[in-house]
Amino acid sequence: MQKCKRVFVVVIDSLGVGEMTDSKEYKDTGVNTLEHISESVETFDIPNLRRLGIANLCNLKQVPPVEKPLAYYTKMNEKSRSKDTMTGHWEIMGLEGKQPFKTFTETGFPPELIEELEKRTGHKIIGNKSASGTEILEELAEEEIATGHMIVYTSADSVLQICGNEETFDLQELYRCCEIAREITMKDEWKVGRIIARPYIGKKRGEFKRTSNRHDYALKPFGKTALDALKDAGLDVISIGKIKDIFDGEGITRALKSKSSVHGMEQTIDVAKEEFHGLCFVNLVDFDALWGHRRDPKGYAREIEKFDKNLGVLLELLKEDDLLIITADHGNDPTYTGTDHTREKVPFLAYSPSMEGHGALPETDTFGAIGATVADNFGIAMPEGTVGTSLLEKLQ
Repeated sequence: MQKCKRVFVVVIDSLGVGEMTDSKEYKDTGVNTLEHISESVETFDIPNLRRLGIANLCNLKQVPPVEKPLAYYTKMNEKSRSKDTMTGHWEIMGLEGKQPFKTFTETGFPPELIEELEKRTGHKIIGNKSASGTEILEELAEEEIATGHMIVYTSADSVLQICGNEETFDLQELYRCCEIAREITMKDEWKVGRIIARPYIGKKRGEFKRTSNRHDYALKPFGKTALDALKDAGLDVISIGKIKDIFDGEGITRALKSKSSVHGMEQTIDVAKEEFHGLCFVNLVDFDALWGHRRDPKGYAREIEKFDKNLGVLLELLKEDDLLIITADHGNDPTYTGTDHTREKVPFLAYSPSMEGHGALPETDTFGAIGATVADNFGIAMPEGTVGTSLLEKLQ
């Protein structure tokens, strides 16, 4: 394969492909997001993923493997000691997380943190527990609308989430409160990975709906990533979806915000019609947020089918000097207990129209092989201290 002018890295958020050797330490036994989704539905129409080799990677109930897939494929193991979104994405671009981010799933946030947040924002806080985003609205949104109180909640992730009704709380006020929360939670004992603004609309139970004006306030990466190396070399680094938020803007030259995973793929297709030189890095979050956490395997399957249709469009647009990599950032088996992410391997599918070969590659010991491959393609050294060995020479 020739070196490519454009590289597309598409993260199907939470599409794990089986437990890792240490999954039991995370209480994730027997998990496999993709296989269990396949087992949960009568039909699973993913012809484009199939021809790339996804069914050669996993045993899918209704999708047989192909003899000569278009792509090179393997499974990637996570080196970082975690299973969250930020850690997964940071590792994809070369950073190994030595320590997991703090979570407050069991206890909610400490009284001292809540007291300071109330004092600084001027809002009484309600909630302060681990909850589903839709369930917390059904429980507390009417109170928030009536009183001006502020809904704060967390999840199994390292996040502090704040809800605000766009009509009564005001979107800018919600963002202001999130910025204060980000500042407060920079203390080591309270440090969480992300503050998330969760705006919604509706006036009564049964009508509440979250909007696309979500905004994440993430920690900055603790070191330089492949994104920084590409940007510093004068290359384009285009982010789609929540990539910019995950990296707090570091290493990004242009950012597109998505309304949904379908919209994110439509934006990717539009970018593929443009001339650029560098990386287009895409996160498609609905798989995780709408179906994984809500433990809805059938909804997850239908979302993959929607992705597959747009994938077909994207494949037709790829040029001889383009490279497409499809992967994930962690698992979230919708058939497993609880609502948490699951510690899993993730897929690696790599395709370029200029490839002459295809087939299985050895498993990698880190997601960082992707960042290293992208940097290698552009002849750029990865920043010092990063992890991952380039697979570029194997993609022939």
